[in-house]
Amino acid sequence: MLRAKLPSGIELDYIDEGPRDAPVLIFLHGFPESHRTWRHQIAHLSGRYRCIAPDQRGYRGSSKPPAVSDYEPGKLIGDIFQLAEVLGVESFTIVGHDWGGAIAWGVALAGQASGKVTRAVIANAPHPALFQKLLCTDPVQRAASQYMREFRDPANDALVREHGLGGLLLKAVKWERSSKLEPEVRDAQFADWQDRDAAFAMLNWYRASPVVVPSMDEPFGLPDGWQDPPLPPLTIPTLVIWAMDDLALPACNLDGMDAIVPNMTLYPVHGCGHFVIWEEPEAVNAAMDAFLGST
Repeated sequence: MLRAKLPSGIELDYIDEGPRDAPVLIFLHGFPESHRTWRHQIAHLSGRYRCIAPDQRGYRGSSKPPAVSDYEPGKLIGDIFQLAEVLGVESFTIVGHDWGGAIAWGVALAGQASGKVTRAVIANAPHPALFQKLLCTDPVQRAASQYMREFRDPANDALVREHGLGGLLLKAVKWERSSKLEPEVRDAQFADWQDRDAAFAMLNWYRASPVVVPSMDEPFGLPDGWQDPPLPPLTIPTLVIWAMDDLALPACNLDGMDAIVPNMTLYPVHGCGHFVIWEEPEAVNAAMDAFLGST
């Protein structure tokens, strides 16, 4: 692992593979993973692209500031631009999954006008202009997101202190080992979850998010005075990869996305759950090959 100290003082561990003069891809992992989640894509692409994958703020050996406010989305987005600056990267394609995809949407929206971000690849991560509306109006998405209320509830902190992050995952999302996760990667992930400081830092991503998750007994519908987020369309070439059997983020998240991402290529992956990038890596690699080769 390499380590970068950002102008903000945050330090991020990262890997940097591939030719230094090749087009740059910056990969952002989701919860509760690490840079390792992109292992199949980086192995496939690093002969042709410079592949940079950090352990994001709060994860593994990267900085873990203590306050919930240290994990506000704007700061997480800022980390990526600062990392690119420190590494001398003038422009890049942003690639993200899950929470990393949520941050990738923000990075792409913030960086498209300047040319800093030239393309985006998003896997199973809701668009910020659509997700809150779904939580208000769609029973399926609201039910699927109730685990976020558990992650935010300080009543569960004692469970995390006693058992690490794994204890809360078992309670909130009935976490099970996937047969498609290599034993050595699984064991490394379980070891990461025992770090109590990292566990609370990872949960702070949820606790700092402005997204409101209503309970199931609250009424459905948009609240009085609802206004759509003041976000511009994302006009750079964007590949959206979506595992269609994702229980946490069902395919309703795609409804209306083409209107606000007009240069979007959609690649659905059927018969696959949330962790599409390592559950179906060959499909993801093929989709990225076609997209990167044509844009």
